[in-house]
Amino acid sequence: MASSLDYTEYVMDQLSGAGVLRARKMFGEYMVYLNEKPVVLVCDNICYVKKLPIIDDLMSDAECGRPYEGAKEHYILDIDHASDARRIVSMLESVTDYPKPRRKTK
Repeated sequence: MASSLDYTEYVMDQLSGAGVLRARKMFGEYMVYLNEKPVVLVCDNICYVKKLPIIDDLMSDAECGRPYEGAKEHYILDIDHASDARRIVSMLESVTDYPKPRRKTK
Protein backbone atom coordinates (compact mmCIF):
# COMPACT_ATOMS: atom_id res chain seq x y z
CA MET A 1 0.00 0.00 0.00
CA ALA A 2 1.45 3.38 -0.98
CA SER A 3 1.39 6.39 1.29
CA SER A 4 -1.26 9.03 0.72
CA LEU A 5 -0.55 12.64 -0.08
CA ASP A 6 -3.01 13.65 2.69
CA TYR A 7 -0.99 11.76 5.30
CA THR A 8 2.29 13.22 4.04
CA GLU A 9 0.81 16.72 4.25
CA TYR A 10 -0.27 15.94 7.83
CA VAL A 11 3.31 14.89 8.63
CA MET A 12 4.61 18.15 7.21
CA ASP A 13 2.01 20.13 9.19
CA GLN A 14 3.12 18.38 12.38
CA LEU A 15 6.76 19.24 11.64
CA SER A 16 6.10 22.85 10.67
CA GLY A 17 8.34 25.26 12.52
CA ALA A 18 11.34 22.92 12.45
CA GLY A 19 12.72 24.53 9.28
CA VAL A 20 12.14 24.44 5.54
CA LEU A 21 10.16 21.30 4.68
CA ARG A 22 9.41 19.59 1.39
CA ALA A 23 8.30 16.12 0.39
CA ARG A 24 9.35 14.14 -2.63
CA LYS A 25 7.38 11.21 -3.98
CA MET A 26 9.45 8.10 -4.62
CA PHE A 27 8.01 4.79 -5.76
CA GLY A 28 4.60 5.53 -4.21
CA GLU A 29 6.13 6.60 -0.91
CA TYR A 30 7.52 9.93 0.28
CA MET A 31 10.77 11.30 1.63
CA VAL A 32 10.40 14.38 3.81
CA TYR A 33 13.33 16.78 3.71
CA LEU A 34 14.18 19.31 6.41
CA ASN A 35 16.44 22.10 5.16
CA GLU A 36 17.14 19.93 2.09
CA LYS A 37 18.30 16.96 4.19
CA PRO A 38 16.32 13.68 4.13
CA VAL A 39 14.99 13.04 7.64
CA VAL A 40 11.67 11.15 7.48
CA LEU A 41 10.64 8.30 5.22
CA VAL A 42 6.87 7.90 4.91
CA CYS A 43 5.95 4.35 3.86
CA ASP A 44 2.46 2.87 4.13
CA ASN A 45 1.44 6.00 6.07
CA ILE A 46 4.03 5.29 8.78
CA CYS A 47 6.92 7.65 9.58
CA TYR A 48 10.36 6.09 9.78
CA VAL A 49 13.58 7.73 10.92
CA LYS A 50 17.09 6.30 10.82
CA LYS A 51 18.48 4.71 13.94
CA LEU A 52 21.26 7.13 14.82
CA PRO A 53 23.01 7.54 18.19
CA ILE A 54 21.91 11.17 18.56
CA ILE A 55 18.26 10.10 19.03
CA ASP A 56 18.73 6.73 20.74
CA ASP A 57 17.79 8.09 24.19
CA LEU A 58 14.65 9.84 22.92
CA MET A 59 13.54 6.84 20.87
CA SER A 60 14.42 4.08 23.36
CA ASP A 61 10.74 3.15 23.84
CA ALA A 62 9.76 3.59 20.18
CA GLU A 63 8.67 0.75 17.95
CA CYS A 64 11.02 -0.26 15.19
CA GLY A 65 10.37 -1.55 11.72
CA ARG A 66 11.60 -1.79 8.17
CA PRO A 67 10.07 0.70 5.74
CA TYR A 68 10.50 -1.69 2.81
CA GLU A 69 11.92 -5.11 2.11
CA GLY A 70 15.69 -5.14 2.38
CA ALA A 71 15.89 -1.90 4.39
CA LYS A 72 17.74 -1.54 7.66
CA GLU A 73 15.64 -1.32 10.79
CA HIS A 74 14.37 2.21 11.52
CA TYR A 75 12.62 3.85 14.43
CA ILE A 76 8.92 4.51 13.92
CA LEU A 77 8.29 8.19 14.66
CA ASP A 78 5.10 9.06 16.55
CA ILE A 79 4.13 12.01 14.38
CA ASP A 80 1.01 12.73 16.47
CA HIS A 81 3.25 14.21 19.20
CA ALA A 82 4.34 17.21 17.14
CA SER A 83 6.75 18.88 19.58
CA ASP A 84 8.66 15.63 20.17
CA ALA A 85 8.69 14.86 16.44
CA ARG A 86 10.04 18.34 15.63
CA ARG A 87 12.77 17.92 18.23
CA ILE A 88 13.78 14.51 16.87
CA VAL A 89 13.88 15.57 13.21
CA SER A 90 15.84 18.70 14.12
CA MET A 91 18.41 16.55 15.87
CA LEU A 92 18.57 14.22 12.86
CA GLU A 93 18.94 17.15 10.47
CA SER A 94 21.98 18.36 12.42
CA VAL A 95 23.88 15.11 11.73
CA THR A 96 22.49 14.20 8.29
CA ASP A 97 24.48 14.96 5.16
CA TYR A 98 23.01 16.64 2.12
CA PRO A 99 22.12 14.11 -0.58
CA LYS A 100 24.71 13.68 -3.28
CA PRO A 101 23.80 15.44 -6.53
CA ARG A 102 22.46 13.19 -9.26
CA ARG A 103 24.62 12.57 -12.26
CA LYS A 104 23.10 13.61 -15.53
CA THR A 105 22.80 10.84 -18.07
CA LYS A 106 23.76 11.52 -21.63
